[in-house]
Amino acid sequence: MKQIIPILAAAVMLALPVASQAQDRPVVVELFTSQGCSSCPPADAFMEQLAARGDVIALSLHVDYWDYIGWADIFAKPEHTARQRGYAKSGDRRMVYTPQMIINGKDHVVGNRPRDVTELIEKHRSDVDDIVLKATRDGNLLRITARTDVAQGMPMLVQLLRYRPEATVAIERGENAGKVLKYSNIVTEMIQLAVWDSSAPLKIDTRISGDDPLVVLLQYPDFGTIEAAVELP
Repeated sequence: MKQIIPILAAAVMLALPVASQAQDRPVVVELFTSQGCSSCPPADAFMEQLAARGDVIALSLHVDYWDYIGWADIFAKPEHTARQRGYAKSGDRRMVYTPQMIINGKDHVVGNRPRDVTELIEKHRSDVDDIVLKATRDGNLLRITARTDVAQGMPMLVQLLRYRPEATVAIERGENAGKVLKYSNIVTEMIQLAVWDSSAPLKIDTRISGDDPLVVLLQYPDFGTIEAAVELP
């Protein structure tokens, strides 16, 4: 997959753009999972339900620290493991585990407990929504804008994610050997585009390749809370 490269000028518009705006602030649910984890399939199945919700941005991040027990997760990335460990450090937690869900970059919960996850989602639906974040894709050009009338506590990271909507995998070895498992919203790339201090409106034009769904996150540094998010399916 080609690297996403920031540009300074917009391309000529050849088709109607696909646009999205963070309205009624969606709740971001990150699932840290592994194909080598016997406790993960229920959480992976629950992610399919979350991915279908219009008020949730569901993201599956496969980690690599269970690969040694017999099956190397084909979607695992070391940067996903690093992100989960970053969340643990920011929350003064010594250990990471799967399946774990992080809600809006703040609350963590065991991912195979749907009731607890649902309660946290409902809690975060009432989070303050004072940032207007928009994203528009027109061919290979992605434009991201954001503004706020409320001073933010610190600069925010502008992060861009790609994901694969679904995949089915036959697990041949390890704790899930013999199972055929379905995965939803599998994160394939995550990069930082910029740092925004919110004192002036944000505008980023970025060239992209392919037609994979995209997610833009505005998140406080050091794995802080996610203050705004928008999805381009």
